[in-house]
Amino acid sequence: MGQPKRKQSKQRTRLRRAANKFELPQLSKDPSDGTLFLSHRVNPANGMYKGKQVKTVKV
Repeated sequence: MGQPKRKQSKQRTRLRRAANKFELPQLSKDPSDGTLFLSHRVNPANGMYKGKQVKTVKV
C-alpha cells in the first residue's frame, strides 16, 4: 500500500469529511394543495403555517 509523502492538513481532512454530510433539505407536503415546502416555515405558495393563514400571497 502506498504511503503519503506529506502530512495531510487538518483543514483538508475536515473538508473531505464534510463533503459526505451534504444532504437535501427535508420537505413537507401541504395537505391542502400538495405543494412541497421546508418544515417549520411558512409555505411560500399559499402563506399557510400550521393550518392558519399567516401571510397574504398575491397570485
